[in-house]
Amino acid sequence: MTKIWIDLDNSPHVPLFAPIIKELQARGFDVVVTARNAFQVKELADFYGLPCTLIGRHYGKNFWLKLLGLVVRAAQLLPTALREKPALAVSHGSRSQLVVSSLLGIPSLLIADYEHATTFVIIRPTWVMVPDVIPTGSIHTGADRVLHYPGIKEDVYVPRFRPDPSVRERLALRASDLVVTIRPPATEAHYHNPEGEGLFQDVVELLANDPRVRMILLPRNQAQAQVIRQTWPDLVQSSKVILPGQVEDGLNLIWNSDFVISGGGTMNREAAALGVPVYSIFRGPMGAVDRSLAAQGRLVVIANGLEARTKIAIVPRSRAEARQIHNNATMNTIVGHISVILGKPVPSPRAAEAL
Repeated sequence: MTKIWIDLDNSPHVPLFAPIIKELQARGFDVVVTARNAFQVKELADFYGLPCTLIGRHYGKNFWLKLLGLVVRAAQLLPTALREKPALAVSHGSRSQLVVSSLLGIPSLLIADYEHATTFVIIRPTWVMVPDVIPTGSIHTGADRVLHYPGIKEDVYVPRFRPDPSVRERLALRASDLVVTIRPPATEAHYHNPEGEGLFQDVVELLANDPRVRMILLPRNQAQAQVIRQTWPDLVQSSKVILPGQVEDGLNLIWNSDFVISGGGTMNREAAALGVPVYSIFRGPMGAVDRSLAAQGRLVVIANGLEARTKIAIVPRSRAEARQIHNNATMNTIVGHISVILGKPVPSPRAAEAL
């Protein structure tokens, strides 16, 4: 049985790969899953019922510590790769897996949706797969090794979403509350711009002045949660700001919100996929996916405090207007590409059509 190695390096990778893994297994592939114990990856894997082997952790935002962490985790992944002998290594940006794959000569597929992410100068994946809206020329590899898929990566799992209204009871949300879900900027990411932190603070303080608003803040780690508690102790104490005490389905939080504000890409795109109004406070270089969503009116970019005050519409939303996705073109194309790479026929007619 052909074996595929998938490495989950960050929290957005869990909901993305959970249905992909299930589909690959249904098509007869053997899938081995490793995961980095960082950014709630373990908790999300448990939430999605996704068995995985935890290997390595995050080493902080300092460049040299990041580099050390990359090398250490690559060394930690080596025994698994040597033992499992996968025919293909797949990730959505795992640099450690890429190092191991290059050292052992394992063909690799890097799925990506942000063309400005830092890449290695020498170590390259064998194939790169990106959304259609990202031009081949912006990917730092040979054009014959660039694959595309339709839509956005969130279209893989959003069609499988089913709303769970019990989240409102768990978070003590009232029917009269105007609910805003907010994701702070990724302060430890290499593309982080400090302007995002100031804009995040502007947004929280703007919304705090509206008596109708309840904010669900989703920190990326415990350190960020502590900063939020120290910065706005009164808002947390009064439950004006809610920090969920357990892992919640991000899609469900978005669905139960009137609008979303995020300093990162995935939650912005999840909201856009669900048809929920969304405002981006991401201040790094804007990628082609977000530019496309903004051009379609599915995402509003907020560049400064003035734009936060003038562009954010603090109004309830009508769930009857939500966008629904009912096709599997994105999923079928991604899995179809993997099948073709491994020299397997594409068993699904839908995947063949997508290709």
